[in-house]
Amino acid sequence: MSSSTNHYVPNLRDIEFNLFEFLDIGRTSLGHAPFGDLDETAARQLLQTFALLSKTELSPSFDESEHTPPKLENGEVTLPPGLKKSMAAYFDAGMHLLEQPTHLGGMGAPPSLFWATFELIVGSNASLAFYTLGNLVARVIDRLGTEPQKRRFLPHMVDRRWGGSMVLTEPDAGSDVGAARTKARPVGGDVWEIEGVKRFITNGDSDMNENIIHMVLARPEGAPPGTKGLSLFVVPKFWVNEDGSLGERNGVVCTKLEKKMGLKGSVTCEMTFGDGQPSRGILLGEVHDGIRQMFHIIEQARMAVGVKSMSALSAGYQRALAFSKDRLQGADLMKARDKTAPRVPIFQHPDVRRMLMAQKAYSEGMRALCLFTASIQDGVEMKGGHRATEAGELDTLNDMLLPLVKGYCSEKVYELLALSLQVHGGSGYLMDYPVEQYIRDQKIDTLYEGTTHIQALDLLMRKVARDGGATLQGLLSQIRETAEGDLGGGELQTERAALGKALGELEMMLGTLMGKLSESVYHVGLQGNRVLASVAEVVIGWLLVRHAGVALERMKTNPADKAFYVGKFASARWYCAEVLPGLAHAARMVEAGTLDLLEVPEESY
Repeated sequence: MSSSTNHYVPNLRDIEFNLFEFLDIGRTSLGHAPFGDLDETAARQLLQTFALLSKTELSPSFDESEHTPPKLENGEVTLPPGLKKSMAAYFDAGMHLLEQPTHLGGMGAPPSLFWATFELIVGSNASLAFYTLGNLVARVIDRLGTEPQKRRFLPHMVDRRWGGSMVLTEPDAGSDVGAARTKARPVGGDVWEIEGVKRFITNGDSDMNENIIHMVLARPEGAPPGTKGLSLFVVPKFWVNEDGSLGERNGVVCTKLEKKMGLKGSVTCEMTFGDGQPSRGILLGEVHDGIRQMFHIIEQARMAVGVKSMSALSAGYQRALAFSKDRLQGADLMKARDKTAPRVPIFQHPDVRRMLMAQKAYSEGMRALCLFTASIQDGVEMKGGHRATEAGELDTLNDMLLPLVKGYCSEKVYELLALSLQVHGGSGYLMDYPVEQYIRDQKIDTLYEGTTHIQALDLLMRKVARDGGATLQGLLSQIRETAEGDLGGGELQTERAALGKALGELEMMLGTLMGKLSESVYHVGLQGNRVLASVAEVVIGWLLVRHAGVALERMKTNPADKAFYVGKFASARWYCAEVLPGLAHAARMVEAGTLDLLEVPEESY
C-alpha cells in the first residue's frame, strides 16, 4: 500500500462510544448554554461528515510535502498545491465553524465534540491541522480583546479564513520563555512597534490565507525581566485598519524555514519583526498580562498535541491491523515443524496479536483520557469559562489533566508507533507504507508546547502543589470508588482489584516523592517523568475499566454490536493485566531513588 493513497482509517465507532455511550454528551453538554443547538443526531452526522472528508479530502495530501515541501522566496512561503486544495475543502465544508461560538457565526460545539473532530483532522493530515490555528486565535481575541479590537479583527478572521500563529520562542531562549528579548515600544493608543526575532513558529507564513494574525509575546520598554514583564500583542501580516479593512504589508517577515525530521508540510519558521520596516502590533485587551493571556492558547495547543499523538497511534494501529490480516507468512505456531502446513495471515501469530492488542488498548485508553478531559472542558464552559469563579473546581481539574494528555500521550505514542511499524516487518521501514511517516511526524509532540519533563514539572510543582494536592486527591477518590465498587460484577472483579492495587502504589509513590522533597527538589527532576506516567496510567486504567462496565451492559441491549463491546472488554483486561502491575515497579524506583547521578563529574559523562 502506497502512502500516497488514502492512508487514513478513522475509529469513528470508538469516538462515538466515548461521546454518546460513556460521557453521554447528548444529555450533559449538547444543547446547553453557551453551546449551540446541536443535538445528538446532528452531532453524529457531523462526526460522520468529518470522518468522510478527512478520508477523501484531507488525507490525500498527507505525504505530498515529503516530495514538494513549502518553499521560502523573498520573504513569502508557498505551500504545495495539494495541501492548499485539502485546506480549501476544509473551509468549503464549513469545518472551521464547528468550534466558533454562535455569535461569531459558528456552530458553538462543546469542546468534547470539537476535540473528537480534531482527532479526525489531525489523524488524517497532521501538517494540515495546524493551519487551522486562526480559529483558536479568533476565539482568544473574542474572549480577551476590547470591543474595538473584536470589531476590527473577528468578522474577517472567521469569514475570510485568516490564519493565526502563536509566537513565543526565541533563539537561545528555547523553553525559557521568560528570557525573551523581543521589545515593544508604544507609538500611540494601543499600537506598539515590535522588534526582535522568534523561531520555531508554526504557521508563521504561507500563501494559504490572505492574512495571518500573529499573537506575539514581547517585553515593553522598562518592563521587568522574566515572564511577568511580557505583554501579548496582535501583530497582523497585513495591517488591519480600525474598520477591519486590509492595509499595507506589516514589518513581520519569515526569514528562515526549518528543515525538519517530519511534519514537513507544517511551516515551522524563524520570524523577524521590525527589520527594515516597522512591525506594528496592538496590545491585546490593553492590559500587560501577556503570559496569562498566552496560556489561553498554550493550553489549547497542549491539548491539540495530545490528541495529535493519540490519533497517530490510532491510525498506526488501524494500518497495522489491516496489514496483519492481509500478510501471509509462516505456518501457525502449533504447526511450525510441519513444512507442508499452509501459510497463515500474521494476525494469527501470538506475538503479532500481542503487539496489536497493546496498540488497541493504549489508543483507546488515550482517546478516553483526551475525551474525558474534553468533557471537563464542557463543564468549564457551561459554568462561565476558563478562570471563571463558578468553574473553579472543574477548571483546576482540567489544568491538572492537561499535562497527562500532552506529556504522557506524546511520550508513550512514540514508543508504541514502533509496534505499528514492527507489525509491518521490513515493509514498515519503507516509504511505501505510511507508518514510518507517522513516527517522524509524531516525534515533535514530545518537544513542542513544553517538553515531557516540563509537563511533569507543571503537574507536580504547579498543578498538584497549587492546592496542596486536593484536586489530585479528588480524582483519586473517584478512582478508588470504582476499584472498591461492584462495576461489572464478577466479570470485572480482577480488573477492579488490579486498579485498586495500582492506585495504592501510586499513592505510595506520591507520598515517597513528597517526603524526599525535604532533602532536595532534584528528586522531582529525576523522578518527575516516571510519576507523570504513573498518574496517567492509573487514570487511563480507571477509564478503561469504566468503559468495560458500559460495554458489558450494552452487550445485553445491543447484541448486534457485540464484537465491538467484546473488544472494549478485551482492551481493559489486557491493560489491567499488562500495564497496571508496572506501577509497583515504578513505586519501588521512586522509593530507591537517590541523588547519586548528580554527583557524577561532568567530565565523566
